[in-house]
Amino acid sequence: MEPGFDDAGIFYSDNFGPDDQSDDTHIDRQQIKRRLKEFIRVFHEGNFSYRYRDQLKRHYNLKQFWLEVDLDDVNSFDESLGEKLLKQPSEHLPLFEDAAKEVVDEITRPRPEGEEEVEDIQVMLTSASNACSIRELKSDQMSRLVKIPGIVIAASAIRSKAIRLALQCRGCANVINNIQVKPGLEGYAMPRKCNVEQAGRPKCPVDPYFIIPDKCRCVDFQTLKLQEAPEDVPNGELPRHLQLYCDRYLCDRVVPGNRVTIMGVYSIKRSVGPSKVKSVTSSVDKNFFPVLPDGLTRRGDINVLMLGDPGTAKSQLLKFVERCSPIGVYTSGKGSSAAGLTASVMRDPHSRGFVMEGGAMVLADGGVVCIDEFDKMREDDRVAIHEAMEQQTISIAKAGITTTLNSRCSVLAAANSVFGRWDDTKGGENIDFMPTILSRFDMIFIVKDEHDEQRDMTLAKHVMNVHLNALQSTEAMEGEIPLNTLKKYIAYARSKCGPRLSPEAAEKLKNRYVLMRNNASDYERETGKKVSIPITVRQLEAIIRMSESQAKMRLAPFASEADVDEALRLFQVSTLDAATSGNLAGAEGFTTDEDQELLSRIEKQIKRRFVIGSQVSEHAIIQDFMRQVSSMN
Repeated sequence: MEPGFDDAGIFYSDNFGPDDQSDDTHIDRQQIKRRLKEFIRVFHEGNFSYRYRDQLKRHYNLKQFWLEVDLDDVNSFDESLGEKLLKQPSEHLPLFEDAAKEVVDEITRPRPEGEEEVEDIQVMLTSASNACSIRELKSDQMSRLVKIPGIVIAASAIRSKAIRLALQCRGCANVINNIQVKPGLEGYAMPRKCNVEQAGRPKCPVDPYFIIPDKCRCVDFQTLKLQEAPEDVPNGELPRHLQLYCDRYLCDRVVPGNRVTIMGVYSIKRSVGPSKVKSVTSSVDKNFFPVLPDGLTRRGDINVLMLGDPGTAKSQLLKFVERCSPIGVYTSGKGSSAAGLTASVMRDPHSRGFVMEGGAMVLADGGVVCIDEFDKMREDDRVAIHEAMEQQTISIAKAGITTTLNSRCSVLAAANSVFGRWDDTKGGENIDFMPTILSRFDMIFIVKDEHDEQRDMTLAKHVMNVHLNALQSTEAMEGEIPLNTLKKYIAYARSKCGPRLSPEAAEKLKNRYVLMRNNASDYERETGKKVSIPITVRQLEAIIRMSESQAKMRLAPFASEADVDEALRLFQVSTLDAATSGNLAGAEGFTTDEDQELLSRIEKQIKRRFVIGSQVSEHAIIQDFMRQVSSMN
């Protein structure tokens, strides 16, 4: 049958192969393919290492039918060839894969019996060039190779897509083989009419063709949703998204929450909808996370809660932490739901199937999530992050999707007390959180707005200077350490340094933990009431994490006894003081100094003899204690 167009405008032929073009184009394609084959064969590093030929043979013998090629190597071999791959990837990538397949056919002979047919090879392109953001993608980059960073927030299930179709007519049983389907999310328009006419047979009806599944060639494919990194989104604007299409060996390489750099073909879907990138290759940024021998992981990130008075710059501190953290996500508790913080299951508008989208704690994997107004969250939403804060995973079992996502991030939360301002006379009543959530915070700091004339003067001068400088200059003021330098140092320490406790430090910490448990038990027995934050193994692990973090700041391999002492001090002035309203430190038994015990006993006597909230002169208190001492003597 001669190729041509039917009445519906659909091109038809017995063979829809890539060579059905003009002679000039056919010659040009063959020349490009020969040049690509030559690149795979002869490109080498040094005198003996033929990089791509050896990689291709090694992968093929391992039943991995893919080849990763650096675009910079192609440019160094033949600049015009690299330019073609950059500007017209959709036309030249199939040629590259055909060339790789022919080279495999040469270098793997003789092959075992039964494996005479050569498998298709997938070529994945990489490049060391600078990446552009999603916002920088313009019309002049359409159909070109682009490199963009972002966060994967949703991933579909792996499905099958036909790359070659076989059609058969219902009327005359005519078969059309080897119909090529374009890659990506584009489909194929079925012919409306059959052009085969036979004498004595009625004319075939309209829409006569159906697909023969057994004769179709299919590949795996997956769609991903890529979002801008939070630090790249301008203030007041919504993050932008791209739909990614990846197939074959690029499937199932990433999960929601992974920060990736995608290199692919920027194109427009045929149906009405957003633009998409046909993924060519991707790299995942990974951080250092310790794996125990049995495969379990332990939390290495520190969770911190700041609790106290309004107007003490808690929100500003959270904003600054988000800026200086390599990966940081800021959110407000009032505007955050459980699904927004963890993960949600949504229906894909195109496939009508369910897909999963990661929330703030998934997107902050490997960094810090800052939650402001933590006390304004609903109790149900706070309960949803229990698993994420301790196990650093988020488990989902909804709409037939059962999976676990990583949320290996620190939580920095800020909240106000129950009475608006911290009331020392109300003790633990200032804290309106369940012990289950409080125990997951390694450190709880009470932030008080105390009246100090010298401090108020310093703060007022600083605020005035900020406003004056804002009027006089628009240049950003750097601190003692430039923000970019601090950000790089933190990223390096997180990814490269994993200190452990020294034997001496571990022995000291073990003894102090046992002492803390015993004294806390004595306090509960004496007073008849339980502390807000019990001393458990979680608190022991919190002190271990703080000790290791002290060593990590110095890039030291081991945490010393001095690091343990500092961690114990931090735990004392934060969590323990918060649990006892900052006034019963000695009662917790964290220290055994006689002075601390004496002060604690005096404090108990004062609270027992005087009404809470009453005003008593210092002289009257001293006289009362003097009378007690004289009566005892």
